[in-house]
Amino acid sequence: MTENITENIRETKLADALSERYLAYAMSTIVSRSLPDVRDGLKPVHRRLLFAMRQLKLDPASGFKKFARVVGDVIGKYHPHGDSSVYEAMVRLAQDFAVRYPLVDGQGNFGNIDGDKAAAMRYTEARLTDVAIALMDGLDDDAVDFDKTYDGEEDEPVVMPAAFPNLLANGSSGIAVGMATNIPPHNVGEVCDALLCLLKKPETTIPELMNFIQGPDFPTGGVLSESRESIIKTYTTGRGAMKVRAKWEKEDLTHGQYQIIVTEIPYGVQKSDLVMKIAKLLAEKKLPLLADIRDESSDVVRLVLEPKSRTVSAEQLMEHLFKNTDLQINFNLNMNVLDADHTPRVMSIKEVLSAFLKHRDIVLVRRSQFRLNKIAHRMELLQGFLIAYLNLDRVIEIIRNEDEPKTVLMAEFSLTDVQAEAILNMRLRSLRKLEEAQIQKEYEALAIEKAELELLVNDTDLRKKKLAEEIKSIQKSFGQKTELGKRRTIVADAPQEVEIAIEAMIEKEPITVVLSKKGWIRSIKGHLDSLDDLKFKEGDALKATLKTYTTDYILLFTTNGRFYTILGNNIAGGRGFGEPLRLSVDVSEDADIVTMLTYQPDIQLLVASQNGKGFLVKSNDVIAQTRAGKIILNLADGDKAVLCKVASASHIAVIGTNRKMIVFKTEEIPPMTRGSGVILQRYQEAKLSDVKFFNIEDGLSFPSGNGMRVERNISLWLARRATVGKIPPVGFPRSNKFGDK
Repeated sequence: MTENITENIRETKLADALSERYLAYAMSTIVSRSLPDVRDGLKPVHRRLLFAMRQLKLDPASGFKKFARVVGDVIGKYHPHGDSSVYEAMVRLAQDFAVRYPLVDGQGNFGNIDGDKAAAMRYTEARLTDVAIALMDGLDDDAVDFDKTYDGEEDEPVVMPAAFPNLLANGSSGIAVGMATNIPPHNVGEVCDALLCLLKKPETTIPELMNFIQGPDFPTGGVLSESRESIIKTYTTGRGAMKVRAKWEKEDLTHGQYQIIVTEIPYGVQKSDLVMKIAKLLAEKKLPLLADIRDESSDVVRLVLEPKSRTVSAEQLMEHLFKNTDLQINFNLNMNVLDADHTPRVMSIKEVLSAFLKHRDIVLVRRSQFRLNKIAHRMELLQGFLIAYLNLDRVIEIIRNEDEPKTVLMAEFSLTDVQAEAILNMRLRSLRKLEEAQIQKEYEALAIEKAELELLVNDTDLRKKKLAEEIKSIQKSFGQKTELGKRRTIVADAPQEVEIAIEAMIEKEPITVVLSKKGWIRSIKGHLDSLDDLKFKEGDALKATLKTYTTDYILLFTTNGRFYTILGNNIAGGRGFGEPLRLSVDVSEDADIVTMLTYQPDIQLLVASQNGKGFLVKSNDVIAQTRAGKIILNLADGDKAVLCKVASASHIAVIGTNRKMIVFKTEEIPPMTRGSGVILQRYQEAKLSDVKFFNIEDGLSFPSGNGMRVERNISLWLARRATVGKIPPVGFPRSNKFGDK
């Protein structure tokens, strides 16, 4: 025995053995489990389910049978897998929220859109729908090939005749080894229109076909928010993403209030999970525009969304929710199917439609040939019956007296074996029905039908006409004019970007921002006039304050030439010491805050370094999107930024630490987005001290003594930019600052 075992051992590399076996497993998963056939749109388990129900005669006119009975037949005869997986597949075919055109008519609890599961199979009953009957129409007419079941005891169809375009109508999804498929359901009326167009004009382009097929038509409705160009591209390549949104409406209440009613949710989204996720985001304060959500659904969806403020428009609220919740999803289309040769590949919409038409043409020819064979057999019998009628007495005599009547009949009347057998098997009561005129009439009718079928089989144009009639029949039964076939998903253009103002996101409140010299920042509610009671850490003191609002952006300009941006609402509140500024923005250790001001759109700021160089920059260009800030003023070695002021007047006064001042027009300073700037005032052994913007007709004001002094005769200091300047007016502060006393 050991010797025999040794003789049967074959040496092979582990990698080769694994590769061979895994490839077999992968192909089995792809072909026999996960991918649908392009011809009937069914996976093997669904095909076997429908065939088993047909064998049990569960047609729409009959009564229901327990699901357990059907599942037992399926796993016992055709599909040797777990009963739970087979039952779940069958349940899905009965769910009108999962399948656009249900193939199973269920009776009992089949779950719901909230994600609740169906009752056990012993409690539920089923029968076929008219759609399923249309899919299997022709199985008895040799329309398709049959193959042996897994145990060889039964036969099962390789593919369904599929008068109904099931692949596109109901869609399909599945994950195989190394590939997947995800085909959305479509409106069968639109699919039939496209098929008729392609049948008439095979050269029809995909954009022309998309004039008929608007896009997916989901059983749960919703809104397809995608541009036509994007949809055409997706269906041309067979791959792409499409936005699907919930359908909503605004419901006005009293006192100017309103609420949003969501009546349809995106396909595949479980309503209970959607509500729970939105409620969780609300609790985490990640949906600032939404106040509350309620689920008032019965057998129809009704989600009530309450806005936080009536000043928020319904469009703003919904755009905010679409971006942050599953009220909008991306349906990733992937038309990966098995073609007629069981080869998996991604097809375009035109290839899918063409494959269906080709299959239907083959089915038509096979059914016609099957009927021709039946007609030929019947005509042969009728010829024999006519001979028997004309020689009835002799036929009876031969049957009564001859030991081998069949042989004698064949020899005497030149009958075929089939004709002789039929005459011998005829009952005596049937003899009275043998009338020459009746036999001749049936024979002639069959001859006409035979000629028509032979012409149909051999004429492509006639077959196209016949296929068109079949498609129109399906369209009449399940198209847009029927209750089942009405389009449910609204097709809209790609969503327009709705700008959500920060004021809508945050409640606008006045605050006073306090910045200490050691870089601690805090916000205090209200606009404070007195800051005497402010407390700071030991060794720290006040650096700057700013009256602003929670909805404002705060600009911070530092000595390294960078701008940082903080939202007022994000600054730590309370009357404590606040928090280090570096927790909000990444200010380097060697940099200090030069200026803190409120962002105002479309104004110009002057930024300058201590060496007297600077330029004008638009406020919109200094907004920083990251913690790292945005470099604006480039500095030479040893130089640093010393000021940032709003350029608000026609002239600018510049003074240095050498107590020299010049005045020139603001327009002499060039606007830039980034750079080192130009010389504002020229120094030898001095630095820039301060600047002030003013209008020449108003004069130059500065602190003097206990009040303010206005110098109106400015001609002495008027000069070109980049000059040295002259001693400032009498009484100008010794600090060389325009704002200090």
